[in-house]
Amino acid sequence: MRISSAIPAVLAVAALALAGCSSPDGADDGEWPEELTISLVPSVQGEDLAEALDPLTEYLSDGLGIEVNGVVATDYAATVEALGAGQSQVIITDAGSLYHATTQFDAELILRDVRFGATSYASMAVTNNPDKYCDGEVVTASYEASDDEFSYCNGIEPGSEATGEGPGGLEALAKIDADTPVALQAATSPAGYQYPIVSIKEQGIDTDQDIDQIPVEGNNNAILAVYNGDAEVGFAYWDARVDVLDEAPDVAEKTVAFAYTDMIPNGGVAVADSLPDDLVAELTELMDDYASSSDEAATVMFDLVGLSDWTDETAEDEIDRYGEVLEQFTN
Repeated sequence: MRISSAIPAVLAVAALALAGCSSPDGADDGEWPEELTISLVPSVQGEDLAEALDPLTEYLSDGLGIEVNGVVATDYAATVEALGAGQSQVIITDAGSLYHATTQFDAELILRDVRFGATSYASMAVTNNPDKYCDGEVVTASYEASDDEFSYCNGIEPGSEATGEGPGGLEALAKIDADTPVALQAATSPAGYQYPIVSIKEQGIDTDQDIDQIPVEGNNNAILAVYNGDAEVGFAYWDARVDVLDEAPDVAEKTVAFAYTDMIPNGGVAVADSLPDDLVAELTELMDDYASSSDEAATVMFDLVGLSDWTDETAEDEIDRYGEVLEQFTN
């Protein structure tokens, strides 16, 4: 059986034990296990799970010549727990969990998630007061995903096609003065809170005392808070302004992006260090090729985990930086 039904995370870890899958001797003697288990948090749930997950596990089983099982974790942390317990050997998870898996359990990062051609994204700072935060003229650039024109300054978009590549313009965050209302999302949001807070602090600002934090839910509401004048500065992923065009069609004129944070990494795929190198190499190649193997595979991948592809260009420095940011918010 290649599909395990959705179960709570604690039970999932207990239910995953598979004889012969987690022997630490595998990496030493080159022997392949008889089967592998992949732990992931799918985008689909319930009755759609088997339909979404089975094509991937069957593709990998056929390619590797061993049985590949899929099991559902209820959250990303559970994927790391399963790998650390030796009860799964492959995890498809988020960037924070990749960091914990590699640092705590010596897992190997083999692939990064690709969404719409990108493996990472910046958080952007937007304002309704460009005279204060923009050094030089405001320019427009085309957001390729929608062909909409948005406003930028401080040289963060030097060409006619916007790229969203950070960091850039961060020195302008030093212009946030006492009691400036700043729209921030939940403390667990990398683009809406964590990277912005770290970036503001690096400009010498006490984010607890020197700004007025305006809590909002979601990237669209961070943009709308600035658009409506409830906040002077807001943070969201690049370029979340596209999400509010229906309700704020003139958002490009009323809000200007003036800074990009460091790039925030997408998640990816990691494997246990007990797996033989040749198995890891074949698994990596198979998963890297999956999205392009058929039209069905591309659909399955997007429906299953919301991705357009995987890439073996893992950019581990971005994962390490993400870990440094996360550690600032521990406890």
